Amino acid sequence: MSVSIEAEGPLLGQSVVCAPILEGLPEWFGIAEANAQYVRDIEVLPTFIARDGGEVVGFLTVKRHYPESAEVLVMGVRADRHRGGAGRALVEASEVWLRREGVTFLQVKTRGPSTPDPQYERTRAFYRAVGFVPLEEMLTLWSEDDAALVLVKTLG
Repeated sequence: MSVSIEAEGPLLGQSVVCAPILEGLPEWFGIAEANAQYVRDIEVLPTFIARDGGEVVGFLTVKRHYPESAEVLVMGVRADRHRGGAGRALVEASEVWLRREGVTFLQVKTRGPSTPDPQYERTRAFYRAVGFVPLEEMLTLWSEDDAALVLVKTLG
């Protein structure tokens, strides 16, 4: 399974290694316009890369909103590497850096439970397992048929 997952970052200019991961996860990243924006964001925002034996298996990009708060803007782990520790390593590495930067609150948005989807049930379970708690479900943030759940975590 896993040799040894290592997360590195924050790095800039990582779209070339992250875009194929997005493309390989159509169940989560199936909107071409959104993916194009993610790729642009990954190029200029702090991004953490997970490697297993040197091979890139996942990434996490962070966006600062205020000095005290940040967001996991986009995160992807290759489908064949789910449940192998890459996601947890990425979250932990980003949190270490964000704490050093003085960030107290970290948020993430994902599809909410009002829009049933088995993949996103797994996503919500992952975020809960790494310490995020639901704050609010926003029924019209993205669209009327795609509820967004905001989850938060205190880094202090």
